[in-house]
Amino acid sequence: ETKHGGSKNGKKEGLSGSSFFTWFMVIALLGVWTSVAVVWFELVDYEEVLAKAKDFRYNLSEVLQGKLGIYDADGDGDFDVEDAKVLLGEYQHWWNNLYNSVVIFMFEAIKEPLKKLREKQESKKEEVKDEEEKKKARKGKDATDRKDKKAVDMNKLKKDSDKAKRDKGKEKGLDKNVKSKETTKKSASEKDGTIQVGRDKETKKITRKKRNKQSSGLKERSVPAQPTSPESEETIQPAEKSYVKSAKKKKKPKLLNKFDKTIKAELDAAEKLRKKGKVEEALRAFEALVNQYPQSPRARYGKAQSEDDLAEKMRSNEMLQKAINTYDEVVSLPNVPSDLIKLSLKREADRQQFLGRMRGSLVTLQKLVHLFPSDTSFKNDLGVGYLLIGDNSNAKKVYEEVLSLAPNDGFAKVHYGFILKAENKIAESIPYLKEGLESGDPGTNDGRFYFHLGDALQRMGDKEAYKWYELGYQRGHFASVWQRSLYNVKGLKAQPWWTARETGYTELVKSLEKNWKLIRDEGLAVMDKKRSLFLPEDENLREKGDWSQFTLWQQGRKNENACKSVPKTCALLERFPEATGCRRGQIKYSIMHPGTHVWPHTGPTNCRLRMHLGLVIPKEGCRIRCAQENRTWEEGKVLIFDDSFEHEVWQDAENYRLIFIVDVWHPELTAQQRRTLPAI
Repeated sequence: ETKHGGSKNGKKEGLSGSSFFTWFMVIALLGVWTSVAVVWFELVDYEEVLAKAKDFRYNLSEVLQGKLGIYDADGDGDFDVEDAKVLLGEYQHWWNNLYNSVVIFMFEAIKEPLKKLREKQESKKEEVKDEEEKKKARKGKDATDRKDKKAVDMNKLKKDSDKAKRDKGKEKGLDKNVKSKETTKKSASEKDGTIQVGRDKETKKITRKKRNKQSSGLKERSVPAQPTSPESEETIQPAEKSYVKSAKKKKKPKLLNKFDKTIKAELDAAEKLRKKGKVEEALRAFEALVNQYPQSPRARYGKAQSEDDLAEKMRSNEMLQKAINTYDEVVSLPNVPSDLIKLSLKREADRQQFLGRMRGSLVTLQKLVHLFPSDTSFKNDLGVGYLLIGDNSNAKKVYEEVLSLAPNDGFAKVHYGFILKAENKIAESIPYLKEGLESGDPGTNDGRFYFHLGDALQRMGDKEAYKWYELGYQRGHFASVWQRSLYNVKGLKAQPWWTARETGYTELVKSLEKNWKLIRDEGLAVMDKKRSLFLPEDENLREKGDWSQFTLWQQGRKNENACKSVPKTCALLERFPEATGCRRGQIKYSIMHPGTHVWPHTGPTNCRLRMHLGLVIPKEGCRIRCAQENRTWEEGKVLIFDDSFEHEVWQDAENYRLIFIVDVWHPELTAQQRRTLPAI
């Protein structure tokens, strides 16, 4: 009995088949009518459920149909009651047939409520759509009303503006008179003196920065350009920023003549390769076009550009020279569009300058000016060309001509002001430098002009100098208001005064201080017997007085003749490559006589530190200021400061002052940077 499901008392355990069916039907019917009740009496907010489903990018209907679509039995494209009947009809067992009936009954029961729900949703969508259309209509009406109101307001504003202009005209007349008086006062106070600020006895070079992307080069002595190593991370001049007034939008240059228009598709295909960076392929394509169409200016210009790009990629001066020659060939062809001549010659001049061929560049720029005499931008470039070879006289004539044609040309003004300052016409240079910078014209946003304007104002005793230094700092030209060197490596520690321990050059400092009398005696012997070896300071940094120097190392190169006069001193220094190998500094004796004042000035670079060893120091009257701190020298002691910060010297003692100057690399420069940074 137990085996067949019975118990010891004879009663069966578990549910019989009829009992199971009864309970199943009860549960099924409860489920059906519960579903109907939920839908019919809106016990659940289905709109919210559907909205949430939409947020997750699910469409309930599509998901269901997508999953059940594979059971589409009647071929109508979806799964419905008819499909259920077909599928469930495949089962022959009586309990399956009964279950089928229940399922079909459930489908039929909820079909109507679901249909009503869908109709309700569609109705709400229509209401929302109508509401949006009404809002658009209201917006259009409001816009029309505002337009009418604006027209009325503009009439009123115009009347107010006319009145304001009349008032401003009166004020302007007064300001003009005041300005005229101030200018006269400045001219009367002009003093003689030289202005080449920013360097201490090294070969000078103010590298060029052409207009816009290139530099407006300023140069007083010609030194071949040297490319900077990528590892040096040196910054010479920041690019012009958005605060500079943008140039007028230029028309797209016309580069094709009539013939080139007939082969435009071939030219475009080759140019597309070049722009994609496929330089070798582009060069082959343009060379083929030049061979096929030797009179095509555009094909030859494309060849020059490709050679130019390839030279940069290969870092090849030989390839760059080929590009320069090809640019020149473009101009010699017949029927060359004017815009193409301008682009070719301008790029040719730029590449010549890059190779240090300044005089060749000058010839190219002269050709441009001759071909386009009314274009002042080419005259401005020619002026820069003269400055690059140190011909300030011809540069001055060029800028005078530009200003006669275009009195408000800011580029010409800053360069003309620079030339006047180099001629010691300090007061006259100030308005040109100031107005040129204020113009915001391309090529004027250059740290050198802020530097020289501030220096000129300082020499005139005008505290406005620091306003321009501050502006130069804000615009990224200076590391700070006080540190105004222009040839810098980013990220180096910057402070006016240093200790020996901070520099890491303690052995050098100890050696100098230990042997200071030896260094002093050799220097004094030169002063007595070979006084001519001490040369007057020629950087024009003195307001007054007598200041001379005797140089042993310059730009990392030893002066053999000078060292013959002080052999022990030179032998002592040979042990310290941080000093003798510093290609951005000097090692020298410096003698300054009573009554000397050195203008506030800054060195050219932040890549060096300067050591002063006191040799002969008067008890009173000598002092040096670096940034905002004054210090005095002591015999046998070393002072260390960063001369890229503004510094100034006074010698008001009764006797001369003799010191020994040793420049060293900034301690944070890497060995690679020390090897590759160009000399200054």
